[in-house]
Amino acid sequence: MQLIINGESRDFAADISIAQLLEQSDLAGKRIAVEVNQQIIPKGRHAETRLQQGDKIEIIHAIGGG
Repeated sequence: MQLIINGESRDFAADISIAQLLEQSDLAGKRIAVEVNQQIIPKGRHAETRLQQGDKIEIIHAIGGG
């Protein structure tokens, strides 16, 4: 299955959740926000949200300051 992540096309297994995508991308546990097809997906729904062929995903890293 092909997904567009931050503007780049990547191939993944046919059935993958946001949580699995983050784990495979070494982003599990990091402070990030995930948007799928221009809709922000709350962290509590990452494990249950399945991705589909051609989904456009934006992963934004939270940056602290002060």
